[in-house]
Order: sequence, then structure tokens, then C-alpha cells
Amino acid sequence: MFVVGNFLNAIANLINFVLGAYMWIIVGRAIISWVNPDPYNPIVRFLHDVTEPLLYRIRRVIPFSAAGGIDFSPMILILAILFLQSFLVPTLHGIARSFMG
Repeated sequence: MFVVGNFLNAIANLINFVLGAYMWIIVGRAIISWVNPDPYNPIVRFLHDVTEPLLYRIRRVIPFSAAGGIDFSPMILILAILFLQSFLVPTLHGIARSFMG
């Protein structure tokens, strides 16, 4: 069972890293949206392509008009990531510790 515990620890660490990296990508997208970015810039296209699927789902639930014209979707997504980092990752670490003995 030691191997399963190590595997779950590795999965928890990987999830934590991916969530943290994705959060910084969202922050980058939000900062770039404050200026008039070149839509053909590869970095701008990458940030848009990676973040838009999740941001679009949030915008369907909370449209701009309901929020006074302000897009709160990046903030909501960042809060969801922080929740997952503070709930899911420690839970996986706890399960891994139970397998390690």
C-alpha cells in the first residue's frame, strides 16, 4: 500500500501545481484584457484559448448585465481554484497518509 500512498501524494502535488499554473494564466489573461492586445499575438491567443472554455461557462451563469457590466468570471474561477487547492489537495494527501500506515 506504500506505492498507492506515494502515487496519491504525487497526484495531489501535480494537481496543486497545475491549478496554481492555471491561476497565473487567468491572472495574465485578466491583466492583458486591460489593454488593447493584438489578437494575432501568439501569447494572447494562447491565453484566450486556454482560459475561454471555463470563463465562458461561468459567463453563461453570471452574464455581464447582471454584474453591472463588469466581468467577474476570472475572479470566480480563481476562487474555485483556491477552493480546490485548499480542499482537494489536502484531502488527497490525507488519503495518501492513510495508505502509508
